[in-house]
Amino acid sequence: MRDLTEAQVAAGHLVGIVCDSTTGGDFEEHLFEQMKGRMALGIHRTPMQRHVGPGDLASAWRTFKIIKELRPDVLHGHGAKGGVYARLFGSLLRVSRSRVARLYSPHGGSLHYDETTVAGKLFFALERFMARFTDYLLFVSDYERQTYRRKVGEPPTPNNLVHNGLRAAEFEPVRTEQNAADVLYIGMMRDLKGPDIFIDALVLAGKRLGRPLKAVMVGAGDDLPRYHAQVKELGLEGHIRFLPPMPARKAFALAELVVVPSRAEAMPYIVLETLAAGKSMIATAVGGIPEILGAGSPALIRPDPRELGDKMSAALADLKAYSSLMPNTADLKSRFGADVMAAAIETAYFAALKR
Repeated sequence: MRDLTEAQVAAGHLVGIVCDSTTGGDFEEHLFEQMKGRMALGIHRTPMQRHVGPGDLASAWRTFKIIKELRPDVLHGHGAKGGVYARLFGSLLRVSRSRVARLYSPHGGSLHYDETTVAGKLFFALERFMARFTDYLLFVSDYERQTYRRKVGEPPTPNNLVHNGLRAAEFEPVRTEQNAADVLYIGMMRDLKGPDIFIDALVLAGKRLGRPLKAVMVGAGDDLPRYHAQVKELGLEGHIRFLPPMPARKAFALAELVVVPSRAEAMPYIVLETLAAGKSMIATAVGGIPEILGAGSPALIRPDPRELGDKMSAALADLKAYSSLMPNTADLKSRFGADVMAAAIETAYFAALKR
């Protein structure tokens, strides 16, 4: 979102953000503070709960009042909740004769549900209903586009695949600190992202290498106390360091190898950021990750502790050889640059305004 809004501002557009105020911490607050002066339409944070519940009525009303006052030409909703709000409120504004383009970018969210469950059927029925109020769908990965087609149906509205993109500065290599740890996990501390898999794999990889591995885990989340307990139970307290959220490039300097052990993903920025920074990595073959690394990449594994442990030990045994297996930086930049992303999204905005 930050890269996209910065590119849109640079292109001369008046941009604003409306988002949840209950998630994030000091690091996110710092990022918002950095952006504030550049947002002509401001940054508006209001409580929005992740899951559907009674609080949605009050949240929706607050959000609608903000958007109505801003009078945007384009409403671009990100994620399931953002997608509902953008399309619903855009449609209400149209009733009052305001011409608003309504765009939606699914980011995992409801698409993670099993279509055979009651909850899945409910969410996908809602997605089908909301599609009639959508002017343009933007998918960040082909995996999400195919998942949408399989679980929701063929989109009845124009749609396109636009990969996430990084700024030019993010393609500068990051130098690893002296006495760095062996491996780094950076991300949300919740089971969906696989911190528990990471911790179990450390034990297995250490046994293969004949020494305990040093690791850094960066992030915050509701499940963090459980991972502290897991580390203590496995006797790894002196070998794993937990740190709060920080800029990814700062974290990359803390270890030789980056691991993304997610059980499910859409098109994770952390994979792009890692490779752009010239770091070696291991990642699970879920969501859009194979679209970044390449479907046959030796860096891909299943979200399984044993498989990750094997790959960790092999990579750390000869890190120089393993590094040569990573994608070419120039190719990554041509496919995943923020300029490429912003230009494609701007094209979608103008196409949506004509509908």
